[in-house]
Amino acid sequence: MPATPLRRRATAGTTAALALTAFLVVGPAPAASAADPDSHSTSTAAIKDVDYTTWLRDVAAVVDEARPYIEERSENAGREKQAIVLDIDNSSLETDFHPFWELPTPAIADVRTLVRNAHARGVDVFFVTARPGIIYSLTDWNLKQAGYPVDGLYVRSLPDLFAEVGAYKTAQRAKIEAKGYTIIANIGNNTTDLVGGHAERTFKLPDYGGKLS
Repeated sequence: MPATPLRRRATAGTTAALALTAFLVVGPAPAASAADPDSHSTSTAAIKDVDYTTWLRDVAAVVDEARPYIEERSENAGREKQAIVLDIDNSSLETDFHPFWELPTPAIADVRTLVRNAHARGVDVFFVTARPGIIYSLTDWNLKQAGYPVDGLYVRSLPDLFAEVGAYKTAQRAKIEAKGYTIIANIGNNTTDLVGGHAERTFKLPDYGGKLS
């Protein structure tokens, strides 16, 4: 039976996590050939024929839409505790465009700038990812090395690995709201990052029909 989009999303997130774990266990993969200096040639996205330059342009278009809204919404927050929530892989980090054995995985520059500016305006930043808890520390380290402020990071516990990704992420946003936050924006590249409510606005980054994890 063909995999559903939700199952493909869960599998992709787990595969990325296992790849990162494999780095810790077996060490880095051999270097790319000197005859091919383009590191993106070894990336998952390149294999799936997703063009890096086009992707950056499409991401920038979404960021340009989100920026004025977040700036206006956070302008007069008063005593309201505001937050933004982000997915990680291909939403905050260039996961599928970067060889997994080269750490840290770099930030998506336009998204990082958006997040830093929001944080400077008093908006807390939370990351909700389908990555498993076994690489919590590695993921936290990578986000900070890439230049992101991290006020909270939610990863999947063992029971969460068997839950629908969209339902899991919705539950984590509800937990953030239970801490007294208003989630003014939720940013991700897949519908499972964004469905379920618990955010005033959602902004979908490109995944090209599920080609990006």
